[in-house]
Amino acid sequence: NRYRANEKSTHVLNYLFWECTLRCNLNCLHCGSDCKKEAVVPDMPKADFFKALDDITPIITPNETMIVLTGGEPVLRKDILEIGHELYRRGFPWGIVSNAMALQPKIIDLLVDAGLRSITISLDGLETSHNWLRNNKQSFKKAMKIIAYLNQVKDVRYDVVTCVNQKNLEELDLLYDLLVSLGLKEWRIFTVFPVGRAQLHPELQLPPKQFKDFFDFMARIRKEGKIKLN
Repeated sequence: NRYRANEKSTHVLNYLFWECTLRCNLNCLHCGSDCKKEAVVPDMPKADFFKALDDITPIITPNETMIVLTGGEPVLRKDILEIGHELYRRGFPWGIVSNAMALQPKIIDLLVDAGLRSITISLDGLETSHNWLRNNKQSFKKAMKIIAYLNQVKDVRYDVVTCVNQKNLEELDLLYDLLVSLGLKEWRIFTVFPVGRAQLHPELQLPPKQFKDFFDFMARIRKEGKIKLN
């Protein structure tokens, strides 16, 4: 209790998420930011972001604060390598959350050279349910290819994030077995807020009985200890 009280009082900034673009190469049903191929809102210039970072640096420790680039799809920024190099120069570990569609092994290698230390790949069920949510028939195969490659990349922490909904709830056990077979060490699962495009699809929301099943699943997987479930 004392530890928690101290954490609350100091409120250390461990993670800083930058939604660095609203452009995306997918049109996912659950997108809370309603991202599109061509966004109405232009990308924030990197100079503006670094100025904001400078403003808060007195209250954060660079080596202890993780900068995570999200979107949209962050690798659509043409200056992402420049951003990565500058974050690395300033002492910030950084990572990305990606749908994997624009990723290739050579791009991952370049990102690692620019200081990338973590990457999260979205995988929202088995092939049919994932492709339904992502609105693209090639999305599952692409994500699986990148996950397999990341298993070979040294010095990069990676995980998979899954949006649980009515379409994929019953296959979570099969997805779990698949991820374990791929050697995945960490898995994050979440339910979606009904904002953006997500509010147009009521089947994304879990009714009370399924929510209970979802929590029971999490408790069982954590007890098994084969994978770190967040």
